[in-house]
Amino acid sequence: MGASEEHEVARRRFDVADAAPLLLDAAGVVTSWSAGAERLLAYPAAEVVGTSLADLVTAEDAGRMPRLMEQWRRDGGWAGLLSVRHGGGRPVRVMVRIASAEEARGPSRWLVLLSEMTGAPGWDMHRTVLEQMVARSPVGIAIVDTDLRYVWSNAALAQFGGGPPVRRLGLRLADIQPGLDSDAVEAQMRHVLATGEPVVGYELVGSVRSAPLRETAHMLSFTRLEDERGHPMGVYYTVVDITEHHRARQRLALLDRAGAYIGRSLDVVRTAQELADVAVPALADLVVVDLLESVLRGAEPASGPLEGTDPVRLRRAGRTSAEEGEEGEEGAARTTARADGAAAPTVGIGDPATYPPGSPPVRCLVTGRSWREERLDPLAREWGTDTPGGPAATFHDLGLHSAMVVPVRARGVTLGVTMFFRRHRQEPFAEDDLSLAEDLVSRAAVCVDNARRYTRERDAALALQRNLLPHRLPDQNAVEVAACYRPANELTGLGGDWYDLIPLSGARVALVVGEVPGHGIDAAAAMGRLRTAVRTLAALDLPPHEVLAHLDDLVGRTAQEDSAAPDEEEGGDSTQGVGSGCLYVVHDPVDGRCSMAAAGHPAPAVVHPEGTVTFVELPPGPPLGAGGPPFESVELALPEGSTLALYTDGLLAHGEEWPAEANRERLRQALERSAPSLDQRCRTVVDALAPARPHDDVALLMARTRRLGADQVASWELPADPAVVADARKAASRRLSDWGLDELAFTTELVVSELVTNAIRHAIGSIRLRLIMDRTLICEVFDGGATAPHLRHPRTTDEGGRGLLLVSQFAQRWGTRFLPEGKVIWAEQSLTYPPI
Repeated sequence: MGASEEHEVARRRFDVADAAPLLLDAAGVVTSWSAGAERLLAYPAAEVVGTSLADLVTAEDAGRMPRLMEQWRRDGGWAGLLSVRHGGGRPVRVMVRIASAEEARGPSRWLVLLSEMTGAPGWDMHRTVLEQMVARSPVGIAIVDTDLRYVWSNAALAQFGGGPPVRRLGLRLADIQPGLDSDAVEAQMRHVLATGEPVVGYELVGSVRSAPLRETAHMLSFTRLEDERGHPMGVYYTVVDITEHHRARQRLALLDRAGAYIGRSLDVVRTAQELADVAVPALADLVVVDLLESVLRGAEPASGPLEGTDPVRLRRAGRTSAEEGEEGEEGAARTTARADGAAAPTVGIGDPATYPPGSPPVRCLVTGRSWREERLDPLAREWGTDTPGGPAATFHDLGLHSAMVVPVRARGVTLGVTMFFRRHRQEPFAEDDLSLAEDLVSRAAVCVDNARRYTRERDAALALQRNLLPHRLPDQNAVEVAACYRPANELTGLGGDWYDLIPLSGARVALVVGEVPGHGIDAAAAMGRLRTAVRTLAALDLPPHEVLAHLDDLVGRTAQEDSAAPDEEEGGDSTQGVGSGCLYVVHDPVDGRCSMAAAGHPAPAVVHPEGTVTFVELPPGPPLGAGGPPFESVELALPEGSTLALYTDGLLAHGEEWPAEANRERLRQALERSAPSLDQRCRTVVDALAPARPHDDVALLMARTRRLGADQVASWELPADPAVVADARKAASRRLSDWGLDELAFTTELVVSELVTNAIRHAIGSIRLRLIMDRTLICEVFDGGATAPHLRHPRTTDEGGRGLLLVSQFAQRWGTRFLPEGKVIWAEQSLTYPPI
């Protein structure tokens, strides 16, 4: 205890009423001795007066007296503890308080008050008291010399291994604890001996002889012992068992890691594998996760408990072994180490794992309660019956000695089981291990169920979207077409991108690409509505800007109606279609012209026949339903062999932080790369610009333009004279003969006659007749009228009105499309199945 501490203790505990006074002169010699001092120390006044105070204290404190005298002279007093020689020969520990007595007459200068420490709790520290404190302490205490050999230890140290104190004397730590990391402990001792700096709270983890099958943790503190000259004599150290605290920290750390590691994706198998990875090797040497097959499909598990009387077929979803490390989703490791060093085949990820009735996995599935076995029967065979390569191995063959089975349960439903095994660690699973395993599995079970639900929803949305997307694009001769669609990744869900190719009249085609904001089933459903609406509007043969105008009206009206609906489901998005983008392109293979318009969508790129890439200068237009300026169409002529690239913005979303020109340059470079086929070129572009699992849907539609040959098209200008109807029939018949279509001559003459006659009767201006031989025989009549003909159903007594009715019966399809200068009435006949 330091001088300042002694002074503080003496000051606080000093009782003046019980103190024995005496006086000292300036040299520290006793000048006055009271009766109280005589009672305390058993010296008569005659024997003490004239004696120096230093002669009354023990030899230990006598050496301190010159320094103490200097201190009380300087400070005007002092208080502390001294050991004084009793008249009977024994030392007495007393509290001493010295104060100035300058006002006293004579040679006296200092007043000394003495109070015996006997009866003051905690301060009468005889050797026997100290030995009892150390010997009976539950903390292990030992002293080693400078050679790190034991010179003393208390009985409590034996609980940590190494035997009783008498067996330790003269030995080093490695001699008495061979399984311990003695080198690390002795390194700490040497550091303390060399520097004098104490080491506090050093943790040592391992097994000791007192618990060879159990991992223990101890906290050690080291202090250097010195002689009166300050030279090191050895090291004094203490040992405290902190195994429970260490295990609690390990459990919390494992649960914390599980919270950060498990459930990082919405994939059922990956989540199961993450559970297995987290538990090895912190909790077990081998972990297997088997789930119900319905869970892996995203379906709901069967309602009600399992019977437990039949074998149960599960699917291996996760497996990690301490020898093999993390195996990953692919489950490439198909073997596990046997006790004899051979390789035992195991069930791979995704393979079936069947368990017989009454086996622990089945019991856990049936009851929903965990199962633990501290010591497995070494001759019992592993529970699964689907082990490749023959009968199941025994637990002894696999080196497994302790096991736990925990059901994977979430929201009251059992999804599968997780099995924990120990192989290398000889300590069996304890009850706290089972509690920890249940905490881990319960956390993972929620993630597995979330992934299962997501799989169900995503598969439904993906099926919906794929059913809404064209399974195959229609056959036609206007363009060679290829498409590539890549759905969004699992973290953002499914999107609403789509593409389409719609055959139009006159051998033309419409190319459409669009996208709906948002993800999931709502976006896919909105995409389906828009795609259906586009196909319906395309059937009207409207110009691109009018198609988008009608589509814009439809989206805005639908959003208003949905917003006003009182029974709208909570959480639904009534404005799902608002903000959608669409690009509508019409290509005519007769003259090679393209017309297009966009609604909040990027303009297409054009790959010219020589390989250069340009971008169409197309007004972007407002998104659908958002309002804004009217849509505008752009028309351009493309050489045969030009390739149009229509894409959604997900194709360039990977570089969305880049300027628009930089993104266009990336697309330009990707399109300039040659490929053996258009399909391969389409896939190459998507692979170059979008990741394998993009954050937004990616749709790319590429169309290489074709032109119909001059011999496939015949056109005649006709005056508005009824007499030309017969000439028109004859001209059409001759052209059909040239094309080898004589079997269609009769019906074609009838169609030409009716359409030309209608034009002469009801239209104004010149008339043009055009025949196109494509996949069908197309008959078109152009006139300057602005009214559309209507199909009538005349009565038997009517003299007219049967023309279009006859056309509809003989033609595969017919219709009207309007042009700035008039209209076209057209009819198509099949080349394969001519009407009878």
